[in-house]
Amino acid sequence: MDISVVIPLYNEEESLPELSAWIKRVMDDNGFSYEIFFVDDGSTDDSWNIITTLKEQYPEIRAIRFRRNYGKSPALYSAFQRVEGDVVITLDADLQDSPDEIPALYKMITEDGYDLVSGWKKKRYDPISKTIPTKLFNATARMVSGIKLHDFNSGIKAYKKAVVKNIEVYNDMHRYIPYLAKNAGFKRIGEKVVQHRSRKYGKTKFGGISRFFNGYLDLMVLWFLSAFGRKPMHFFGVLGTLMFFVGLIAVILVGASKLYAISKGVAHPLVTTSPYFYISLTTMLLGTQLFLAGFLGEMISRNASERNSYKIEDEI
Repeated sequence: MDISVVIPLYNEEESLPELSAWIKRVMDDNGFSYEIFFVDDGSTDDSWNIITTLKEQYPEIRAIRFRRNYGKSPALYSAFQRVEGDVVITLDADLQDSPDEIPALYKMITEDGYDLVSGWKKKRYDPISKTIPTKLFNATARMVSGIKLHDFNSGIKAYKKAVVKNIEVYNDMHRYIPYLAKNAGFKRIGEKVVQHRSRKYGKTKFGGISRFFNGYLDLMVLWFLSAFGRKPMHFFGVLGTLMFFVGLIAVILVGASKLYAISKGVAHPLVTTSPYFYISLTTMLLGTQLFLAGFLGEMISRNASERNSYKIEDEI
């Protein structure tokens, strides 16, 4: 099979017939063998019934339906485990990604030798409240990951089959799939300018300012696990040793200063007499403990057997 088209969706009943017909037209015009893999992420509208009906018209369709809404990353992960195409292409279900991009993306993987190609929506039809935070987010991701992409979170991407079979997309890590691929040893990562279309039906299901804060937290986790995930002592050992010797020197200095003041019979005020010193110290200690607890929780989560176990209600 040449191509697997993966489409995660949540309440996109209006766009599915048009999207399926569009994909089929592109595939037939270019002579590709293909499958369309829908992941219904617990939709509450008629999306699943429409997919079931479309299956009668398009035998290339495969699909799974989650029992509840898990999110885009679990949807992609579950599809990646099942697809069979040599090249895997992801599209959003809202018709803002154009299937006409598929042949060029396929060529970049099969002929130009890329492991992953990310779409760059250079001209966007989003409100400024979304575009400015997105630019800041992408700038930070480029700096941390070292991958020179303009749009990490683009829904349209193309992958070698080996890439999707060797990365683990969980929580909200779909934003950083290029970074996950890089950490898995896939170095040929490129991008292609793609068309961004205005939403035709309904409204976006991916909103809220919290996604930007969550995105930065996920980026910190990926960077930390990439750098120290297999050797945490290299981080915590150095930091702990440094903190220990700083604390030891501080205790010696405080003790020596106090003894000197006593020997001279002079009242010698110390910084430790200020309540702000203890407040700062407590805050630092709590911050360190919380970060450590978060890291340990992440390490435990990565090895939990239920981590990528999602309840599937139906499959076709």
